[in-house]
Amino acid sequence: MNSLSRAGGGRGGRLLSNPAARAQIAAGLAVAGWQQGRGGSGWWQHGNGGYGWVGPLFWPFAYHDIYDYTIWGDSIGFWDYGYPDIYAGIFAPYGYDDLAGYMAQRPYGRRHRGLAPLAQMCGDDSRAIAGLPIDQIQLTVQPTEPQFAALDELGNASITAAQNIRAACPSQAALTAPGRLAAMQQRIEAMISAVATVRPPLEKFYGLLDDEQKASFNALADDQRRISMANNAKGQPVQGAALGCSAAPPAALAWPASEIEARLQPNDTQRAALQVLQDTSAEAAEMLKAACQPGDVMTPPARFVAIGKRLDSMLQAVKQVRAALEDFYATLNDEQKAQFEAIGPRRSA
Repeated sequence: MNSLSRAGGGRGGRLLSNPAARAQIAAGLAVAGWQQGRGGSGWWQHGNGGYGWVGPLFWPFAYHDIYDYTIWGDSIGFWDYGYPDIYAGIFAPYGYDDLAGYMAQRPYGRRHRGLAPLAQMCGDDSRAIAGLPIDQIQLTVQPTEPQFAALDELGNASITAAQNIRAACPSQAALTAPGRLAAMQQRIEAMISAVATVRPPLEKFYGLLDDEQKASFNALADDQRRISMANNAKGQPVQGAALGCSAAPPAALAWPASEIEARLQPNDTQRAALQVLQDTSAEAAEMLKAACQPGDVMTPPARFVAIGKRLDSMLQAVKQVRAALEDFYATLNDEQKAQFEAIGPRRSA
């Protein structure tokens, strides 16, 4: 995980510049704290093989996914996030013992040997922060002196944005559903702030380019699509299609109403609050499905606008579900809360 905050730079030879590699890393880390014998896939897994939640951390490669879609047109990372991640926040597959493996390492104990602390998963080490591939953009457009100054401004903004996202890393694992959605909201808000930081200098730089330079800049995504098509011919996933964004939630994400009834034995007040939570969650799922990015967007500034709109929709959905969840949670006694938190780990066993 020391490579998490490695500078983005060019694509060649950089492990984390490859969305498939990031998905593989996230998949491994997602089950790193679990006992031997627990499965490596489940209802909380993304369609591309990655995980929206890695232990207590939501969206582990947030900034990489933003600039991958902006520059390279790779939507497989960014647009896979949506309602299933809200659902995973409510019914997390991680129990207390599982989450312990993501915190500070202990000097002994088989379970904790070799596992990365939570802060390190967010890229908190001595290496450079990931930013936009400024060198690659420079080689592509061959900027004039005024354009180079604008590109330098864009590079500095991208570093600041990445630092802000890293700063939103939770300091401790949230053990309750309301706490997980609070952490999720904080992470999305940091991403929205990052978009607001990068968007003005990106639009300024793009506006200074002539038509030939803009065509060269836009062609970076075309080059990536050709690589993706070649990979697809070899049986590898296509980079560019939004796999889970517009699809209906899978059957595995059906609300576990009967299990909640059996474990919590709610009273009438609690059933009413639970129904509001279920209805709000269904509305959030439909809202995020409707807000899915349709078709291809051809320019980096336009893709960045689409990113901002999607994040705004996700934030609205999380806030609505979180409010309904907190209202329901407040009606439960301590035993019922413990039973509710046990549903996710039990389902993923």
